[in-house]
Amino acid sequence: MDNSPLLLNTFLFLVALCTFPIPASAVTTVFTLRNNCAYTVWPGTLSGNGVALLGGGGFELPPNATSSFPAPPGWSGRFWARTNCHFASSGNGSGTCVTGDCGGELRCTLGGTPPVTLAEFTLASSAAEKDFYDVSLVDGYNIGIGITAAAPTALRARKGEEDSSTSTCGYAGCVGDVNDRCPAELRMAGSGGETVACRSACEAFGTAEYCCTGAHAGPNSCGPTRYSQLFKAVCPTAYSYAYDDPTSTFTCSAGARYLITFCPQPSNPRNHKNP
Repeated sequence: MDNSPLLLNTFLFLVALCTFPIPASAVTTVFTLRNNCAYTVWPGTLSGNGVALLGGGGFELPPNATSSFPAPPGWSGRFWARTNCHFASSGNGSGTCVTGDCGGELRCTLGGTPPVTLAEFTLASSAAEKDFYDVSLVDGYNIGIGITAAAPTALRARKGEEDSSTSTCGYAGCVGDVNDRCPAELRMAGSGGETVACRSACEAFGTAEYCCTGAHAGPNSCGPTRYSQLFKAVCPTAYSYAYDDPTSTFTCSAGARYLITFCPQPSNPRNHKNP
């Protein structure tokens, strides 16, 4: 197996430590991305506030592989998985992805093209604040994502939790396979006619009711629909529409370690198998 993508991410990890030094009074957050799918995915990363570019913007992640990198205090942004990608120059440069494509580049500077499942974060700026995180289906679904959060070691020690792997914050994610239950009018089909992603009702129909715009631009006027309820039934701890906050937003202490798992449960490889 070619280990160059993993070596590249180790290099990026070290560069990030030098480029974005963490003040002694601040806390360090570490993200680990794990591919539990039966096929290769190409994670994309995008900063929402311009603080730092994590993981170089995107990279290749084979089955059972992991990649870790730090994030500075106050970072906000998103992660997602691209599937069925083909890039020039042995995985570097330009190319295309069937789902989650970000302008045809390996290293994303744009968000993933819907439909795509998102892992979203807003990190605390100081140890006195909290991180916020969620998994969102507002832009549709392509593959399952799960987020496990472990509070900082010092905090766990104060609570008497000796196991460093203990998950002390809420599990956010979409473990079920939305593609298997996607209505025909929301289906995104692959070259063989298989369902490779499920569009949101907003993307499919573009109406204010589904997009929470116009007369429905607010939590009091934009509620769940039969489509968002279907998403919620499959993935109860993920955002199913824009104002699905109470059961979808999670917090953790500053300096947490986050494990983002693609395909939290083993998935059917037929939908995303790369030739």
